[in-house]
Amino acid sequence: MNITNKEIEEAVSQNIITQEQGERLWHLWSGKEERKNGFQISHLAYYVGALIVISAMGWFMDTAWEVLGGMGMFSIAVLYACCFVFVGRRLWEKEGLKVAGGLLIVMAVCMTPLAIFGLERTLGWWPQSYPGHYLDHYEWMRGGWIWIELGTILSASLALRFFKFPFLTAPLFFSLYLTPFFFGTGSEWTNVRWMSLLFGLVMMILAFLTDYYCRKHSYKEDYAFWGYLFGTSVFWLGLTLLDSNQEWSKILYCLINVILLIAGVLLQRKIFLVCGAIGVNGYIGHLAYRVFNHSILFPFVLSFAGIGIIYIGILYNRNQLKIEEYIKNKVPEAIRKFLPK
Repeated sequence: MNITNKEIEEAVSQNIITQEQGERLWHLWSGKEERKNGFQISHLAYYVGALIVISAMGWFMDTAWEVLGGMGMFSIAVLYACCFVFVGRRLWEKEGLKVAGGLLIVMAVCMTPLAIFGLERTLGWWPQSYPGHYLDHYEWMRGGWIWIELGTILSASLALRFFKFPFLTAPLFFSLYLTPFFFGTGSEWTNVRWMSLLFGLVMMILAFLTDYYCRKHSYKEDYAFWGYLFGTSVFWLGLTLLDSNQEWSKILYCLINVILLIAGVLLQRKIFLVCGAIGVNGYIGHLAYRVFNHSILFPFVLSFAGIGIIYIGILYNRNQLKIEEYIKNKVPEAIRKFLPK
């Protein structure tokens, strides 16, 4: 049950409690809620430390892994993962240390790519040709990484089964980028852009289904955040880079970004609003450049367009609930039931 300051004031007005007691109760409850849900410096330290370990064991150890060899990579990764799980499980069970424990579990999951790569290198068995150094896993899309991706998805899913920690979905959604395996090892720029667009669309759908499932079962944690973030970003980037320099494609691009804006309102997800706003703004800039090319008026027109967008944002902020309600009422009832209330 959530108690607001207004309800406490009502209890005071009915002489159920005194004014002093009401203030003391409000400070007590609001303080507890802030400590429970608010930002904490300790959480920042946990995340920074976890990211440093993940970076050290992956991105910044390329040369060292060459010296250790495949079995050395595999052994160190497994040893680290076991230690992380051992300590993380104990911290998870202690009050106030779930974030630290959960991040240790995430660190254990992030050892999966290194362990699989080391094992494959030792056995000399690759799904396709040798994909390159371990560091290339974070830079290039190649079918040779397929077992690393699948293994990470499996380990992250298994970890989520026992530890309900939303950040575990980050390596899971990141590793869902399996399209290079299905499209082969070709690196043509057009294929890469289409793969990004299609992958992002699939990821957005998966995030939506995850979001709906969590709301249906009244989960407080946001397990869909990383899916929306990765999916929308990659979809929008692929869409933006597919520009064919034809006017009809630019109009279609603008319309899709408008749809992203509407989806952001309906789903209450800021990443849709950010990408959609940038896309629409880019199209407005394109129109202004076409009409006022090589004209001294161009920067002034663009400035007025920017001010107009800011003004629209102010109007939206003032009438947010009415606008959201209006848009939701235009959505068919069969779809509306899947949207956040």
